[in-house]
This record gives sequence, C-alpha cells and structure tokens, in this order.
Amino acid sequence: MLTDGAAYLRDTPASGRTIRVEEPAPGVRLLTLDREHRLNAMSGELVKDLHAALDAVAADDDCRAVVLTGAGRAFCAGLDLYEPPTRDTAAPSSDDEAARRTSPQARLHVQQAIASLVPKLRNLRQPVISAVNGAASGGGFALALASDIRIAAASARFNAAFVRIGLSGCDIGVSWLLPRLIGASLSHELLLTGRFMDADEALRAGLVSRVVEDGTVVDAALETAALICANSPMGV
Repeated sequence: MLTDGAAYLRDTPASGRTIRVEEPAPGVRLLTLDREHRLNAMSGELVKDLHAALDAVAADDDCRAVVLTGAGRAFCAGLDLYEPPTRDTAAPSSDDEAARRTSPQARLHVQQAIASLVPKLRNLRQPVISAVNGAASGGGFALALASDIRIAAASARFNAAFVRIGLSGCDIGVSWLLPRLIGASLSHELLLTGRFMDADEALRAGLVSRVVEDGTVVDAALETAALICANSPMGV
C-alpha cells in the first residue's frame, strides 16, 4: 500500500494552475490557493498542485518562511463535492476501467493523497503561516491546523465540516491536531457538531494568534514572516 498517495499523484502531473507561488520578500514564499470560483475547494488538480508547490518549497534552501492563503473571499471550503478528486481525471474507456477508477482501492489512493498534505506541511523545515480569509472548512480547516501559525481576517470562519456530510471528524488529521491547539473539550464539540467558529472565538480559544481587518491578513502574515526571517536560520 502506498500510504503517501504516490500512485494517485503519479497518474497525472501537477498543472500548476490552481496554486500561485510568489516571492513577496527575500526568503518568503506566498502560496495562494487559486480556485476562487469554487472558494478554493479541493479538486484533484488543486491537491496535486499543492503537493508540487510544497515539494518545491522543501527543496528550496533560499526559502525561510511560507505564507499560505486563499484567493478571493475564502481560504479553502474543503473538498469540492462537485469536482471531487478521482484516481484519474480522464474519461474511462470502458465499464471495467470506470469500475477500477472508482474502486475502494482507487478511493483510498485519493484519500491518502489528500491526507498526506498535512504531514507534508508539518515536515517542512520552513515555518508555515496560514493567512485565513473567509471560510476554512473541512480540508481547508486541516491545512490551517497543520500550519505553525494562524492569522485570521475578521471574516474568517472555521469548521470541521466532515460530520455534516456523513464522514468522520477524524479526517485529514483534524482530530489529532485540534485538541493539541485548543484542548479536548472544545475540540469534541466542534468535531461532533460541525458548527462554525468565528474569528473572535478562534482568538479566545488560542486557535489563531491574532485577528486583523479584512483585506490585511496576508500583509499581517508577511510581517510575521519577516520577523521569522530576521532570526537565525539554524535557530528557526
């Protein structure tokens, strides 16, 4: 079994179209989830593009800090239920081929590719700062939790959306990360109800380090990145 989802990622190459990579300051990489028309929900293309972008960051010795954000009015709305990731985006040539691509094994490869984004973020040598604008739901919530620092816009909203669509709140590492950030009691409530936590509650709970005005969250994250880059690389 390929526990890192490598088989899924190998099927078709990353396109680079759904992740914008910029260098707004020396040593800083700004990664923007760029499916604004779908609130940056996770399609197969975005999952592969984000893996590729994180792999490039990991290999970049000049990169000292990473800022992760979403284009438009959301950070990431979670899995795209209208364009869900599949083992192969090509049209099946036969009924047998269609069955293979929707088999439990194929679905497991897809799930592993999505879930492995979290340890990939955690294992980066560079600190990751999530600049959360608007909704961070489901898989988007997981990406924010996997970051080292979270800064929220006033409009930011967080929820473990999985339970609302019949899935487990344990998905994509959320049940491991969330209690370690805000404690077990509140985490259990969020995981079991799927309710939204707004920016002010997230600040009180310690989920985010600060809340800033809408439209300024990336600038705030870049300020934090600059403070990090001012310190010793080995110390960081």
